[in-house]
Amino acid sequence: MSSQIKTGLLLGLLTAIILFLGGAMGGRGGLYVAFVIAVVMNLGSYWYSDKIVLSMYRAQELSPVDAPALHQMVGDLARNAGVPMPRIALIPEEAPNAFATGRNPSHAVVAVTQGIMRLLSPEELKAVLAHEMGHVKNRDILIQSIAATLAGAIMYVASMIKWGALFGLGGSNEDGEGGNPVAALLLAFIAPVAAMLIQMGISRSREFLADETGAKLSGTPEYLASALEKLTAYSQQVHMHAGNPATAHMFIVNPFAGQSLAKLFSTHPPVEERVRRLRAMVVR
Repeated sequence: MSSQIKTGLLLGLLTAIILFLGGAMGGRGGLYVAFVIAVVMNLGSYWYSDKIVLSMYRAQELSPVDAPALHQMVGDLARNAGVPMPRIALIPEEAPNAFATGRNPSHAVVAVTQGIMRLLSPEELKAVLAHEMGHVKNRDILIQSIAATLAGAIMYVASMIKWGALFGLGGSNEDGEGGNPVAALLLAFIAPVAAMLIQMGISRSREFLADETGAKLSGTPEYLASALEKLTAYSQQVHMHAGNPATAHMFIVNPFAGQSLAKLFSTHPPVEERVRRLRAMVVR
C-alpha cells in the first residue's frame, strides 16, 4: 500500500476518533465543534506537523558551520538516496535518539539528540542517519508527522473530556440533544488506545523498510545493527524529558521504552528481529 493511501486512511481514522469524542460528549453540537477541530487539525498537521514536533523537543536547526561533520554525513546519504539535502536539527536531550520529519523530501528535517552524538561512533551515527534518510526516501515522514500530531491532539482532547464527563460538563443543548457523559468518558479512555494502535500498525512495517533502505544507503548494515543495540540499551536507562508518547513511533528506537504504557503498546518492532535482519544482510 502506498504511503499516500496510508496517509489518507490515517487521516480518516484519527478524524473519526475526534468526531466520536465530540458527538459522545456534546451531541450534535459537539459533533459540529469536533468536525471544525478535525478540519483544522488535518490541515495544520499537513502543513505544520514538522514544526509542531520539533517544537515539542525544543530542537534547534544546525548550520554547516555548527556541525560540519554531521552535514557531510547527511549530504553524502542524501546524494546516495537521490533526495534533496534535508535540514538538520539538534535536540537538547541526553537520551540517545533520532528521527526525521517533514511533509515531503523537499521539506525534510533530520533531528538528533545530544546524547546520540556522544554515544555512537562516527560509523554508527552515519548508519542511524542513513536509517532516517530511508524514511525520507520512502516518504514515511509525512504519515509519521501527521500521526504524531493528531494522536497527540486526541490524547489531549480525551483528557479534557474525562474531566468534563466527571464534572458533568457538556450536558444537553436547547433541543435536548446533548451527549452521553458516560459514553464520552468511556470513549475518552478508549480513544488514546485506538490512536496508539493505529500508530503501531503504521510504524512497525515502515521501521523494517527504513532499516533495509538505510543499510543499503550507508553500505554498513552491521554498524546500524550495533547502533540499534546501543540505543535500545541506553533508552532503558535514560528517558526523554520533553515530548509526548504520541511521537514515539517517529524515533529510531522508542524514547519512552522504560514507561509501562510504552511497553504495552510498543510502536517499534522488536530490536532483536531488526538486528537479525540487518546482520543477515551482511552475510548475503
